Amino acid sequence: MTMKIGIVVFPGSNCDNDLFRAFEKQKLYEVVFLWHKDTDLPKDLDLCAIPGGFSFGDYLRTGAIASKSPIINAIIKFANSGRFVLGICNGFQILCETGLLPGVLLRNISTKFVCKNQILKVCNSNTSFSKLYNENEEVNFPIAHHDGNYFVNNETKKMIYDNNQIAFKYHKNNPNGSVDNIAGVYSQNHRILGLMPHPERRVTSEIGLDGERLFKSLNV
Repeated sequence: MTMKIGIVVFPGSNCDNDLFRAFEKQKLYEVVFLWHKDTDLPKDLDLCAIPGGFSFGDYLRTGAIASKSPIINAIIKFANSGRFVLGICNGFQILCETGLLPGVLLRNISTKFVCKNQILKVCNSNTSFSKLYNENEEVNFPIAHHDGNYFVNNETKKMIYDNNQIAFKYHKNNPNGSVDNIAGVYSQNHRILGLMPHPERRVTSEIGLDGERLFKSLNV
């Protein structure tokens, strides 16, 4: 069955086309772009995706202005109805700002922009996003961010461990200071995924296919 994917574009989004191609390449999805000023999502949408970039120039706080855009109320309603939501890099930051995912993304501990390939460990392979991975498998996704330092308080950290909400961890080195090396988390129902690394940049044989399984998993 063909799933319909909506990719939300904000002023400053710059990974929207990468994400479009990553989904479209699988021949499993109908992919459309959505504008941040839209107030409704398509009725037949199966997944809403928020791409990376620098929405609204990352002013105030990363994702803070985008989280007040007209489309956000529709995304929150969509997510609360049990539908799938994916946020990558700036999209992860926006999902945390909306409260759909726990925690906050702070400035990298180095205070510098980090752009490199990063080894990750798959922490939960029992979700719709990850079922084509193996538990504790090492994968290689690029990272490119200035504010990827994931932080939660101790109470929230216990909750995400208890609910198996950690999706990926940085493996062998931590590029930004994230608590417990966390690189991505799920919502409690595991239908919302936010991660700082970019799986959409690992979907071709020329540069690597580690990200492709994430995009295939949703329709397997």
